[in-house]
Amino acid sequence: MTFIDLRSDTGTRPSKAMLEAMMDARVGDDVFEEDETVNLLQEKCAAITGKEDALFVTSGVMGNQLAIKCHTLPGDEVIVESESHILNYETGSPAVISNVQLLPVRGDMGIIRSEDIRKYVRTSEYYFPVTRLICVENTHNRAGGVIQPFEVIKDISDFGERNRIKLHLDGARIFNAQAETGISVKEYAGYFDSITFCFSKGLGCPVGSILCGSKEFIEMARKWRKILGGGMRQVGILAAAGIYALDNNVDRLKDDHRKAKYFAEQISKLDGIKVDMRSVQTNILIFSSSKIPKNDLINKLKEKGVIISSGSYDNLRVVFHLDVSEDDMNRAIEIFRTTVN
Repeated sequence: MTFIDLRSDTGTRPSKAMLEAMMDARVGDDVFEEDETVNLLQEKCAAITGKEDALFVTSGVMGNQLAIKCHTLPGDEVIVESESHILNYETGSPAVISNVQLLPVRGDMGIIRSEDIRKYVRTSEYYFPVTRLICVENTHNRAGGVIQPFEVIKDISDFGERNRIKLHLDGARIFNAQAETGISVKEYAGYFDSITFCFSKGLGCPVGSILCGSKEFIEMARKWRKILGGGMRQVGILAAAGIYALDNNVDRLKDDHRKAKYFAEQISKLDGIKVDMRSVQTNILIFSSSKIPKNDLINKLKEKGVIISSGSYDNLRVVFHLDVSEDDMNRAIEIFRTTVN
C-alpha cells in the first residue's frame, strides 16, 4: 500500500534537482569555516533576515537552544507561550543547557500580547529570577500554523526594548508566514535580536536549520554549537540543499496553504469532526473527533492508507507539504469520508 503521509512537513524528501545540487556542492571543513557552500548559505540567510551573521545548525531545536544559551545567564527566566515548541517539544533543554527556567504565558491561538507578558516580567528584588528573554513562535505549530499578527510582534518588540529584554523568534516555518501575508522574513526578523528557521520542513530539505543574529551573538553560538557536538565537517552537501530550497521552494508554500484550507473545509462537514477554521491559516490543520476516539481514528485511517499524527491533548493534526499532490489530497478527503461516515 502507498501511504499518504500527512503527519508532518518534516517528512519531505529532496527532489531530483535538489539532490543534483547536493552532489555538485563545493565542500571544505566547516569547523575551520572553510566550506564554501556553508559560507554561501550563511551569507544568504543573513541577507534574507537582515542580520549581520548566520550559523548553519543541525536542527531547529539546536538553533533555539543556542539562542537561549547566548542570550541568558544561569538562573534567568525566559517567557514563552504555553503551547510553544520550545516549552513542549525540546526535552527540557533550557534547564539542561542554559540553566534557565521557562515561564509559560497562555495565549489565544498561540498569540501572546505585550499586555499578557507585562504582568509576568519580574521586578528587581534579589529573590526573583531576571526576565532576560522572550521567545515568539511564528508560525505557531500547536495552534495549527497560526501566524503572529505583525502589529502584535511590533508591540512586543517595543515592550522588550523598553524593558531591556531580548527577543528570539522561533521561525521554524517563518516562510509560511511570509507566503501568506506578503510580509518579508526580513521585516519579521527586524523586531527580534535573533531568529531561527528550518530547511527541513516546508522548504523540503533533508536536514538543517539556521540561526541568525549579530556577529558577536553568532561568534558565541558557534562556540556553543561545538561544545554541544554540532561542529560539522564537509556539510556543504546539506547546505546546498538549503540554497536550492531558498531559490526554488519558497513561492510554492502558498499551494500547501490552499490545500490545507480546502481539506479543512471538506472534513469539517463530516459527522463528529470539529475544525476551528480561524486557525487554518497556513499548512497545518488541527481538529478533533467526537464520533470516533482519537487513537481509533488514527488507526482506521492508516489501515486505509492515510497517516496522520496526534496533536495536542484531544486533537489530531494534518500537515500539507510539497510531497502531497492534488490527487493525494482528494484521495485523503475521500478516505476520511468513508471512515467517519
